[in-house]
Amino acid sequence: MGKIGRHRPVLFIAAVTSQYPEAFHWGLQQMQQEYGPVELTSNQFAFEETSYYEKTMGPDLLKQFWVFKKLIDPDQMPAAKHFSNNLEAEFRKQNNFPVDRPLNIDPGYLTEAKLVLATTKDRDHRIYMAQGIYAEVTLYYHRGSWASRPWTYPDYQRQDFQEFFSQGRVLLRHQYHQKKSTDPNGGDQS
Repeated sequence: MGKIGRHRPVLFIAAVTSQYPEAFHWGLQQMQQEYGPVELTSNQFAFEETSYYEKTMGPDLLKQFWVFKKLIDPDQMPAAKHFSNNLEAEFRKQNNFPVDRPLNIDPGYLTEAKLVLATTKDRDHRIYMAQGIYAEVTLYYHRGSWASRPWTYPDYQRQDFQEFFSQGRVLLRHQYHQKKSTDPNGGDQS
């Protein structure tokens, strides 16, 4: 019988999409109030791989990733997805944009082995977590690079996205190493 233990803390990440600069600024402030400072911020990438969101979010979308400094327990993902959905609704109410969804925040987490995104949509490859939230392994790390699955969104297959996730992975490994060297239990989470 395997020994049951706690999952190692993970790197909290948010994928943010909008066409409005003020949405990125406001969203970042709100997320940092809840989850603490951001350690890494990606460039704003042109989101051109699909027109799926154009109907509700408009054209000329940009996507940016935020990696938060504080490691979290992966079981916080359902609460994080509810929080980000509430932020989206609050931003929409506070502003008068000509689109239904001026801000999209998708929380997820990064481990040494995978990038997991939280979603409200059930599919055959997604695992139910709690509170109506599912988890999807969007990318996995194999033989020194990120690899996709048949369901991986086209933008997550981009080299520049994956280079950013590799930076996050290095940050995570560094934090694990620091924890191990300062923890009298050697970083053991059990």
